[in-house]
Amino acid sequence: MSRFRILAVFVALIALSSALAACGGGSGSEDPQQVLDEATLKGVESANVDMALGLNVKGKEGGHVDVALSGPFQSESEAELPELDLSASAKGHLGNEDVDFEGGFTLLGDKAFVGYEGTEYEVDPSTFSFVRTLIKRQTGVKNPSSEITACQEAASELKLSNLMENLKGGGDADVGGTDTTKVSGDLDVGGAVDAVIELSENPACGQQLNATGSLPSKAELEKSKGELESAVKAAHVDLYVGDDHIVRRISTQATIEPKKGKGSEKVKSVEIELDLKLTGVNEEQTIEAPANSKPLSALFVKLGINPLELLGLLQGGARGLNGPGGLNGLLERIGSGGLQ
Repeated sequence: MSRFRILAVFVALIALSSALAACGGGSGSEDPQQVLDEATLKGVESANVDMALGLNVKGKEGGHVDVALSGPFQSESEAELPELDLSASAKGHLGNEDVDFEGGFTLLGDKAFVGYEGTEYEVDPSTFSFVRTLIKRQTGVKNPSSEITACQEAASELKLSNLMENLKGGGDADVGGTDTTKVSGDLDVGGAVDAVIELSENPACGQQLNATGSLPSKAELEKSKGELESAVKAAHVDLYVGDDHIVRRISTQATIEPKKGKGSEKVKSVEIELDLKLTGVNEEQTIEAPANSKPLSALFVKLGINPLELLGLLQGGARGLNGPGGLNGLLERIGSGGLQ
């Protein structure tokens, strides 16, 4: 597995370990192991999420990128899709290329809006209906949210003791007005790899993970576990757990140094910082449609996208994700300022 695949896998492991660490401790105990064993994200039906991710890459293709995601979400058990209003940004430079993206996504029942460079675009009913039908067909379930819930349930059953080690208690801390207990530890990379494999083999999660096209196969992960473990020089995780056992904050710092070899001067090391907060958990969230919006077709014109080409890629599913002509390539061209 190449150095770049290793870096991509480790970023995924950091995100996975953070999510999984939230699926198992709670506060109310000074024993960090007990806090971890009781922590959970189960029962979170609404919250305001605030995530910051920083990547500092050293080498000839180095640079620094800051990614942010924030906004409220809420869901109901009988609702087909959740309501949300998320804003995202990515700024910096990497590999001698500038990174500058700002956008968002609003979902309200049977309406959706896409934000791009400060302008809101409304998804027309026909496109929205098509995408919703496509999700149902590809997941094989009538209610797409039930598939996500099933995967969350599968993740919550993984043993956290296999994901973190060297646990320490950190006392009390306030997170967005909620009292929490802090637990610190180191990421067990081998255990995290095993967790990824276990989830990929679960029917409820396998299709979602495989559809991203970003993770190596089970055979590649098992073969490269030792290389991944040696590449990680440090990986620290802090969890902040409320009295209701729900994780309110996850903070992670990690340093990766790919194996020395041909081309290793391009990426000598990567420093990762992730901070994820949940506030207003299970409180009523205010999610409204944008006051002013343009039709989605205006965004297609601005970016030079052929709607029929885009719908064809979506209809092709995971097979259309990879390669310059696939969906990932399309998104990369959008991020670089449009299509020619």
